[in-house]
Amino acid sequence: MKFTIIAALAPLFVDAYLITGDTVNCRSGPGTSYAVKKTYTKGQDVKISCQQAGTSVDGNNIWDKTQDGCFVADRYVKTGVAGYVTEKCGVKTCAAPAVNQATVDLIAEFEGFRASVYIDATGHPTVGYGHLCTQAKCAEVKYKIPLSQADGKKLLADDIKNYEKCVTSMANSNAKLNANQYGAVVSFTFNLGCGAAQGSQMMKRLNAGENPNTVIANEFPKWVYGNGKVLPGLVRRRDAEVALAKKATSTAAIPPKC
Repeated sequence: MKFTIIAALAPLFVDAYLITGDTVNCRSGPGTSYAVKKTYTKGQDVKISCQQAGTSVDGNNIWDKTQDGCFVADRYVKTGVAGYVTEKCGVKTCAAPAVNQATVDLIAEFEGFRASVYIDATGHPTVGYGHLCTQAKCAEVKYKIPLSQADGKKLLADDIKNYEKCVTSMANSNAKLNANQYGAVVSFTFNLGCGAAQGSQMMKRLNAGENPNTVIANEFPKWVYGNGKVLPGLVRRRDAEVALAKKATSTAAIPPKC
């Protein structure tokens, strides 16, 4: 796979995200001490080109640079994750590696396909292969609902890209993952969410340089509970992810090669 230096390219704006605060200030820098350049209102869409750390707002220190060239606190932007969803501002980074087909197949199998919007076990509107909707009636989905299976796979590919970026951004230089180990972590993160993965002992151990197969085999089976009960579906998924991670491959993934 060929990787590119993101900072060498023109800013790439990712999908639009909703503003969740009533009146959100967009500032000249990533912090509350910077001058206000403009304001956004609740429900307004903004596109972001990069993110960086700044003043913590309700425990979240990420700030999003918008299409207007100013920064808003990520706390008030509905990206759907607690971590980074795009490149860090001013930092030369390689594109997040794409997961292999074995990973895509694993995620698709365990998420299952639903053409129409439904309410998942946690009470969230969902469609396709486990896409959690961010707008009423999943209005953010760019494909016609009910989804065809082909469009469902396109939506799944779009969603997986966000989790590839999330895993790549939260892994430091000590974490060394091959393509199958990386795929297992992306599947885990897709299922649990970036916030849970980022704060997990699993990620801390990987970033401490521990053996990935040991960490994955130890930590993944801990995440099989729903409402305090062991869920057989999660047990099967964690087992499949561990098996994928243990499958030998010479293809490296993390850290990405530019």
